[in-house]
Amino acid sequence: MRGLLLFGAMLLATAPAWAQEDEIVADLSGGRVIVHVARDSIIFGAINGPLEAKGVPPRVAAIDTGHIGILFGAEEWQVPAQPRAIRLDHDIESVARPDPHYQQPTGSESDLEQLGVIFLEKLRPLVSQLHHKIDLKPDEPLLEIVLIGYAPKQYGPEVWLIEYRVEQESIGSQADYLQTRPLRPRFTQLYPPEKHEAHTLVEVQFPNDSQDIPLLGLIQQNDPRIARLKSAEPRFAKLIELIERGQAQKADSKDAADFMRVLLPLLAGGADFFEGTMGENSRFEWIVPPEEPVEKEKQAEDKNRPPDAPTLRRKPTP
Repeated sequence: MRGLLLFGAMLLATAPAWAQEDEIVADLSGGRVIVHVARDSIIFGAINGPLEAKGVPPRVAAIDTGHIGILFGAEEWQVPAQPRAIRLDHDIESVARPDPHYQQPTGSESDLEQLGVIFLEKLRPLVSQLHHKIDLKPDEPLLEIVLIGYAPKQYGPEVWLIEYRVEQESIGSQADYLQTRPLRPRFTQLYPPEKHEAHTLVEVQFPNDSQDIPLLGLIQQNDPRIARLKSAEPRFAKLIELIERGQAQKADSKDAADFMRVLLPLLAGGADFFEGTMGENSRFEWIVPPEEPVEKEKQAEDKNRPPDAPTLRRKPTP
């Protein structure tokens, strides 16, 4: 329904009928992302789990030469006065490398803090147009970014969860007219693990109360789909053994990528999915690119790009 901010059955702005035509609308994405940090590359895959009939798929944003971000939640906004949707994965400013002598008060690295502020500023003018009650569960984010890549100063592979929450308050005597503002993002490091902890798969599901069993749980339960792959491919059996022993970082990268390529369709059923890899040299490659058409204006921009410039776009089939 246009004029409402929908979050499946969970998020609903109860606007009166006279306001619905002019209400800003957020198109929402849900699903899961699985990350395997292998021997010399990071393999990641995401599965679309629609939250609404006209929801959008999880999208990938190029953050800098060493990181990509997978967006969930309110990642695309429809403004009544504008013919085209506003996508938060577009037009992202480059995040400068941090001053090594400066530490952010939040405890996160300053380049992460800069990234968090960039998306906060993209979100702020959109969220400020929401003036009716949003029913979010306590501590539930409106937008979530899974950041994947290699940290500076040879720190190695890293995975972060960046969450954006909002707060609302009444303005004056109009109890049903609320002011909405986004809060500063929360950063949670998902990889690398603490010392002496197991190196295993990283998985994020949005919303976080999804009933899907994580891949690690399926492996531990010896799910029939996993069992068939183990018996059919000795290299997959070896890879699964490393994951179960908490030594996923020792797995061969090609084997890990092939395993995820075979497994993702089984987990997705009929849903869309994508898979990519990022090497230690920050080289990014699609294994299964997202099923999304290239906009005409983007095609025109691509003509002016150097042929070796990094891109998240699908390469044309020869």
